[in-house]
Amino acid sequence: MSQKNKLIVLTGPTAVGKTALSISLAKRIGGEIISADSMQVYKYMDIGSAKITKTEMEGIPHHLIDVLHPDEEFHVFRFQELAKEAMKGIYERGHLPILVGGTGFYIQALVYDIAFGEEKDHSAIRERWEKTAREKGNGFLHEYLEKVDPDSAKAIHPNNQKRIIRALEFYELNGTPISQHNQLERQKESPYDFYYFVLNDDRQLIYQRIDQRVDEMLAKGLVEEVRTLKEMGFRKDMVSMQGLGYKEILSYLDGECTLDEAVYLIKRGTRHFAKRQLTWFKRERDVIWIEKKTFSYDNNKILNYMIEKIDKL
Repeated sequence: MSQKNKLIVLTGPTAVGKTALSISLAKRIGGEIISADSMQVYKYMDIGSAKITKTEMEGIPHHLIDVLHPDEEFHVFRFQELAKEAMKGIYERGHLPILVGGTGFYIQALVYDIAFGEEKDHSAIRERWEKTAREKGNGFLHEYLEKVDPDSAKAIHPNNQKRIIRALEFYELNGTPISQHNQLERQKESPYDFYYFVLNDDRQLIYQRIDQRVDEMLAKGLVEEVRTLKEMGFRKDMVSMQGLGYKEILSYLDGECTLDEAVYLIKRGTRHFAKRQLTWFKRERDVIWIEKKTFSYDNNKILNYMIEKIDKL
């Protein structure tokens, strides 16, 4: 019998219905949930991140939610560190960690315990690239990345400044592309006995739910939430405020576009994000796809199927 600790992953594109399923699963298997979401980690950012509420948690412990201020940087190393710390406590309590969220890169980093090279202070390099981005734009950075690391350039959206700079930083420090390093790391065997479930649905239905969710966020007060964050001094150049829903509403509040234009950009950006998530999960190893249609959209059937698999761990 394996001596490895057990880990359950429940992921899938945004708005597919992970939250409700994760609560039911945690209740059935004695689980605690670790959020693999790059936005729900921030305090005060509730509506735009579709953050789970205390009521929705139904008494299930959740980790990595509301732990950072919006002016703090959250990246994959910080996620790994906080998630491992949470898992230690979960195992000590005799419970099972369930990693839930849609940030595929974070999930991969934890499941395979990916090392990202020595973490020394890269702030001088980062600041230089950030200054270049301000002066010449993200497109310039992305073009440069295409020359030194074409695989990363293909995988990273031209507007994702944070990840472009991270890849350029790595190349500058190590002389080798981060894509090559990550490829080698991906071959590693996981230190966990895990099941990696990807919940999925018809793409058009996901897109409909995304549009509906954005409309609900506005009705709940997304504009007011962003206005409050702005008044608290949180700016567009902060990692947190680059999140979908936040940067667009900030542009509206700054008079750069109308509210209708901002809403259109949020919906379009979220649909593109869901598409990129699915592309990512399709590339991953050892993934169990759960097509909701196959289970007649019955969460109990999905749950029983997952538990049947988990019992074999």
